[in-house]
Amino acid sequence: MSAEATNHIISINRKTFEDVYNRYWEKVYAVCYNNIRDVEIAKEMVQDIFRSLWERRAELELDNVERYLVRSAKYKAFEFIRNKTSRQKIDEFNYQGCINSSNCTEEQVFFNNLKENVDLLVDTLPCQCKKVYKMSREDGLSNKEISEMLMISERAVEYHITRAMTTLKMKLAVFNKK
Repeated sequence: MSAEATNHIISINRKTFEDVYNRYWEKVYAVCYNNIRDVEIAKEMVQDIFRSLWERRAELELDNVERYLVRSAKYKAFEFIRNKTSRQKIDEFNYQGCINSSNCTEEQVFFNNLKENVDLLVDTLPCQCKKVYKMSREDGLSNKEISEMLMISERAVEYHITRAMTTLKMKLAVFNKK
């Protein structure tokens, strides 16, 4: 593989991508597996990371492909762990809430309806704004992590989150009045 393919990618073609994949997939897999200890999920993460690299090949400028891939693997693994922990906490909270509540079914229906409306509204946001919002609010990533992953400034991340929140608040006010 050429030095250009490992050190600086401006425009990645299929052959270069295959070389990068063949050279680094095991290392990316090892990082994912060592953090989550699940073979199938680690394999899925590796595929997601390389699919993202391929899809973003035209916009990425990387000084060090290996560092980018390893960092992506760490973020994926930490994101998985964070989401798994969050899901467990939410499930425990919902379970406790249902035990202590006489209106559990009614509250669950209201919650599901609200969540569905929020999801629909999020889908109407502009592409970059939606991506930043989801990374922040659903994946729990910090502004700095988002800016590094999307290769935009932290200020741009803040702008997109503010724009998303303003839009959602305004549109959800109508939902709240129903």
